[in-house]
Amino acid sequence: MTLSEDRLRQIVARHEALSAELAAPDLAPARFIALSREFADLAPVAEAASGLLKARSEARALEAILADPGAEAEMKALAGEELEALKSRLPAMERALAVRLLPKDAADSRSAILEIRAGTGGDEAALFAGDLARMYQRYAESRGWRVELLSASAAELGGFREVIFGIEGEGVFARLKFESGVHRVQRVPVTEAGGRIHTSAATVAVLPEAEEVDVAIDEKDLRIDVFRASGPGGQSVNTTDSAVRITHLPTGLVVSQQDEKSQHKNKAKALKVLRARLFDLEREKREAARAADRRSMVGSGDRSERIRTYNFPQGRVTDHRIGLTLHRLAEILEGPGLDELVSALIAEDEAARLAAAEA
Repeated sequence: MTLSEDRLRQIVARHEALSAELAAPDLAPARFIALSREFADLAPVAEAASGLLKARSEARALEAILADPGAEAEMKALAGEELEALKSRLPAMERALAVRLLPKDAADSRSAILEIRAGTGGDEAALFAGDLARMYQRYAESRGWRVELLSASAAELGGFREVIFGIEGEGVFARLKFESGVHRVQRVPVTEAGGRIHTSAATVAVLPEAEEVDVAIDEKDLRIDVFRASGPGGQSVNTTDSAVRITHLPTGLVVSQQDEKSQHKNKAKALKVLRARLFDLEREKREAARAADRRSMVGSGDRSERIRTYNFPQGRVTDHRIGLTLHRLAEILEGPGLDELVSALIAEDEAARLAAAEA
């Protein structure tokens, strides 16, 4: 995608105009917030546009030296080397700017709700769900994000039947949104005496965190039940009715929360998860209407889609959507190693959207 110089100058001029307006006295608070947001979003784009304008100008100056019959041979040779180096950088600079200009998912800058559920495989699936929970926690910590446990249903032999985290930070959803889907593990369970490899699965759902202004929840649409919290095996772990189950009657969505001793705190956490799920439902409807027959290169985000396999005997992780295999399973499960997979998925998505924009 080649951007015209007029378009590049418009981007730089808009950024300068925003800077000037933000410096104006007596700016209304709402206007200041809106302008600040646009200014921050446009800053890296304007910087890239300015850099590209400068590079193109330098290329023209070097070409003029090469075309000048009066220029010294030594100067021409030097200009030729510089021009060759500059031209080799220009395509990457243009692509980087084109990527920044792609329409953004409005939810990309948000924090996220991360849900992990054990799938097929019984106890081994629950243990794998625990491995994934640890991986995402450590990945989040490596990026300086804040992780809050919202809900957990522990399995008797370890791991989780279900666990839900809130992950707070700038751009959390943008980096984690491609993790939604079925994750499969192939390994020999500790309970397997014969050494046979078993295949188990866990489902991951990543939802953008929703604010109250995003989703209006009418109290009359909710059925709220309270009960006593219980631990693995059903034993009572609380002598008061502090656990909360909220049913959203129009959609049938159910959220249970029992981790806190306070009924009020459990209700607040349950509403946070419910709000994220309702917001995600609306996003899915809008996306389906906008792109009924288009699928992203990295998948639809469908929770039932098998996206990745973690093979313990071979020490490898394969992402099936982009055909990427990394023989660093231990490092990936430790958390920080996941970044290479995440970055590859984001790059593939950007390439697909660029190709669609150019078509």
